[in-house]
Amino acid sequence: MIKFGPSGAGERFYNEGYVSSEQAAKWTKEQGLDLFEYSFGRGINLREEKALILNKAFSENNIKLSVHAPYYINFANPDEEKAENSYRYVIDSAVMAKQMGAERVIFHPATQGKETRETAVLRTKERLNRLAQIIHAEKLDDIIYCPETMGKLAQIGTIEEVTDFCLIDEVFMPTVDFGHVNAREQGSLKTTEDFLSRMQYMIDKLGYERMKNFHVHFSKIQYSGKGEVRHLNFDDEIYGPDYEPFIDACLKLKLEPNVICESAGNQADDAMTMKSYYLSVLGK
Repeated sequence: MIKFGPSGAGERFYNEGYVSSEQAAKWTKEQGLDLFEYSFGRGINLREEKALILNKAFSENNIKLSVHAPYYINFANPDEEKAENSYRYVIDSAVMAKQMGAERVIFHPATQGKETRETAVLRTKERLNRLAQIIHAEKLDDIIYCPETMGKLAQIGTIEEVTDFCLIDEVFMPTVDFGHVNAREQGSLKTTEDFLSRMQYMIDKLGYERMKNFHVHFSKIQYSGKGEVRHLNFDDEIYGPDYEPFIDACLKLKLEPNVICESAGNQADDAMTMKSYYLSVLGK
């Protein structure tokens, strides 16, 4: 089964009077969802005691957790000291993920900066090789590490780049943010075939077993000529992508990804909209 959930609880959670992350476990289950992504985007500031409380809450409610590593990771940075920070952000996220009971760490690979794309991509790949070595040395290879496709042209993270990164080591699994793909490709994802072609490419490169349960971020995203501008909700009628052709493509390819909705403030409701459509297609 495809699983669905939100990145963070969203505005309605707080409007209903809830305040703590552990409350989000039961609340997410009550919405009929399966997953929850906890963000360390602005830094890892969770204490071990709190992590264990979250572990218990989400486990008891059968909600699978993933974590998003800090947004400022950049494995293409020419500064070696800052590159060392990027290794640390991923490893620290993994250590905390284990304490929380999370199975996946999602991270942004890199930014091109002032260098050529070829140079930036090559440096990113070399450093991800080093990251894989560190992961194994630290015995953190029971966590899955998910480099994400990115939405701005200046960022490293096309479908092809992320697929290539995941060939480095089996600890890596792609996060395909279809909103990002659509934004950087100026509205390219419209039909089921559009989604099929991207996912089939990744299956051909990584194999079906590596892709069967891959990680997905999904939302509509406003874009400009430089790519991503801001996340939107499903009620937007100008920008895409639409979720129906994505789910139809997953069904045709027999893929069962973890789908995290990143709609702006409405992520739990939009995640349930996706799940309801999926179940309706299955006839459930």
